[in-house]
Amino acid sequence: MAGHAIEIILSRQLADCLSVPVFIVDPEGTLLFYNAPAEGILGQKFQDTGAMPIGDWGTTFFPHDGEGNHIPPSELPLVQTINNKEPAHKTFWINSLSGKSTKISVTSIPIIGRSNEFSGAMAIFWDNEKTL
Repeated sequence: MAGHAIEIILSRQLADCLSVPVFIVDPEGTLLFYNAPAEGILGQKFQDTGAMPIGDWGTTFFPHDGEGNHIPPSELPLVQTINNKEPAHKTFWINSLSGKSTKISVTSIPIIGRSNEFSGAMAIFWDNEKTL
């Protein structure tokens, strides 16, 4: 995370401590980190995927509606937050890298520091079939 804004570094530390899946991207949408709970849904450890440009993560996990229709990256909450610098929310399905389809609800928020500079965005998502 060297070279990233302190807000991104602190967001990653927070994500690492949470039991809910979290995705963190930079202002261009490059995936910088996802935590261990996200690994369970996505089907691969972050250390194995590494950073991914928006064009990759926006399609790799095949976001789709309940009838299997692909959802374009521009309609994903995290992409909307990057573009509009506003929170966004949506429920949809994704496929893990092993092919398992999971219905998730995603809420994304912009990461904006005290200087009012947009540093990226964070998405918190939930497996809708999971219970506590």
